[in-house]
Amino acid sequence: MPKNHQNHQGQTHKVSIDDPMNYLNRELSMLKFHRRVLFEAMNPANPLLERLRFLGIVGSILDEFFMVRVGSLTEESEKKGPYFENMPPGQQLQEIRKEARKLIRDAQNYFYDVLRPQLSEVGVQILDYQDLNKSQLSRVTGYFKEVVFPVLTPLAFDPGHPFPYISNLSFNLAILVEDSRGRRHFSRLKVPGTLPNFLPVHKAAYDHSPRAKQPRKHAFVPITDVIIANLGKLFPGLKVLEAYPFYVVRNAEIELQGLDVMDLLEVMEDGVRRRRFGSVVQLMVGSNMPDRVLKILVDNLSVDAQFIYTYDRPFVLRHLQQLCQINRPDLKYRPFTPVIPTAFEFDGDVKPDVFFDAIAKKDVLLHLPYDSFDPVVDFIENAAIDPNVLAIKQTLYRVGRNSPVLKALLRARRDYGKQVAVLVELQARFDEENNIEWTRLLEQEGVHVTYGLMGLKTHSKVTLVVRKENEHIRRYLHLATGNYNHHTALLYEDIGMFTTDEVLGADATDLFNYLTGYSAKQEYRKMVVAPFLLRKNIDKLIKQEIAHQKRHGDGRIIMKMNALVDGGIIRSLYKASRARVKIDLIVRGVCCLRPGVAGLSENIRVISVLGRFLEHSRVYYFHNHGQEIIYMGSADLMPRNLNQRVEVLFPVEDQNLIRYLHDSVLAVYLREDIKAWRMNADGSYERFQAGGDDELIDVQDWLMDHR
Repeated sequence: MPKNHQNHQGQTHKVSIDDPMNYLNRELSMLKFHRRVLFEAMNPANPLLERLRFLGIVGSILDEFFMVRVGSLTEESEKKGPYFENMPPGQQLQEIRKEARKLIRDAQNYFYDVLRPQLSEVGVQILDYQDLNKSQLSRVTGYFKEVVFPVLTPLAFDPGHPFPYISNLSFNLAILVEDSRGRRHFSRLKVPGTLPNFLPVHKAAYDHSPRAKQPRKHAFVPITDVIIANLGKLFPGLKVLEAYPFYVVRNAEIELQGLDVMDLLEVMEDGVRRRRFGSVVQLMVGSNMPDRVLKILVDNLSVDAQFIYTYDRPFVLRHLQQLCQINRPDLKYRPFTPVIPTAFEFDGDVKPDVFFDAIAKKDVLLHLPYDSFDPVVDFIENAAIDPNVLAIKQTLYRVGRNSPVLKALLRARRDYGKQVAVLVELQARFDEENNIEWTRLLEQEGVHVTYGLMGLKTHSKVTLVVRKENEHIRRYLHLATGNYNHHTALLYEDIGMFTTDEVLGADATDLFNYLTGYSAKQEYRKMVVAPFLLRKNIDKLIKQEIAHQKRHGDGRIIMKMNALVDGGIIRSLYKASRARVKIDLIVRGVCCLRPGVAGLSENIRVISVLGRFLEHSRVYYFHNHGQEIIYMGSADLMPRNLNQRVEVLFPVEDQNLIRYLHDSVLAVYLREDIKAWRMNADGSYERFQAGGDDELIDVQDWLMDHR
């Protein structure tokens, strides 16, 4: 008899593969991930400044959660189900408010009650303004007069002045002043994002001489405290009565208004502009803000009561990341330098022939950040200068600023006249402005640029280099799970592969023809491409393991991804579990599958790994009765990835690489891990505990030491 389980309200439900209660709510699962990140901020095993960084990350991901997920739910409030856990949008918003309020409160309190005192003990002080000594006060006052005061712009609100526009993610002050006739006035002051959130007050921070030593002790004061203490200078002749901080988060989802792909660049530019005026989905205020002041904000910002978040000591968590930049190596993770894979270890200057020969000899994996990102940059740079290279084609999703990859592409076109074709995904959320800027620059240099396809984001990570070798053409490929971003390559765990596989090369050519032209091709030889057949192929591979389990008793699936949300794929995994296929899922963030439910998923284990690096690779392993199959690529198992994006999974066929991915990556993640969380059937998570003689490892530390 299948074991019954309870939902979050304590109601008991019979196990059924189609019961909505067997599919956990996405938004609440995401908040559980945020809670796990907060645990890293509270984990004394992490260095102090790294704990502060995790606290800042909690703030950043919560901001995005409100801008995107809460923003979307407010627009779906009238939409009809079905819903996971039978939770319509209105109920989801209620649950989100309850969980998010507690999460933010816990994070803020932990900073004030634990982290700030501990940092002070080791020489990193975050002071209140009233605690500054005479010399510190003098330095701060001088900085205010010279730098802060000129950029502040108080905006009045009265019959002659309309209520000022309050931008997304802005930290502001609501100020009440009184004139000489006793009349009170309201003014809003934005704390400019160009200013440091924490102003250094230690003497060494103001010593700009070349011989100045790096200080070991640091002291800061919140810039907001400095501004509040000096408000009188902004309102001469008036009395400043009160000043209350508040923080605004707006709905940032961009709805495309256009049908023709030729208009996409203009549509995205307009969408980025309109994003600034999205509805308010979070208004954070202090508990000491009077109702009369709060009413002014609520009425003029049109804020629904459910989006007002009140705290005793409100501040913006993501601002804490500034403090992590100080030079205190003793308070950070041990230094780590990525290695160059042996295939790319060359003596002296490397000519393109030598570099490309290394790839032609065998497929080469790059496991970031344990391996260096440099070979990816070298790949593009060598292609740019090599006279035998005829064309370079690449998909770009998030590339960051000052990108060496894009500089190499520009050089290939400008200095060497190469045929360069680039798909820049303008719809990459929160990278739109950066991508629009790069698009304009690429077009000016004569690069063939396409902007993506209307209705589909191009999320795949593919680079194709077409090279003439004697009388033949050879295609060199780089395929990856992560973006071509040299900044995140040091922070994100991702895997890429260089190959000259002829079939994959032909697939890549067909893929780019689809992305840049009018090809209607849906079936590929080796690549698995969404939105066409990726779902079908994953489902086929799961069914194949069910068949092997029935015939041989060795069905085995391991999947590593960022998120598991898609109901159809979860349903297939439930069927595989019922067939006794052993399934391990390594899911960093959202997981809507319930593991360990008797009669449904007792053969499924779900773990989540959080650590120094952001787990980002997607690896899908199927035992296939000993003829192992591994696919890697850009796709998580979510409806948007399977249905609304151009995603690519590619096979790894070299047996040495298969062994590395299984034995030295996936198997290591599945060991009892210091940084791993085990997911329970109710959606909760618990840390692994040491048992018996087994020694817990930190998988990321292990990979740093054993790469």
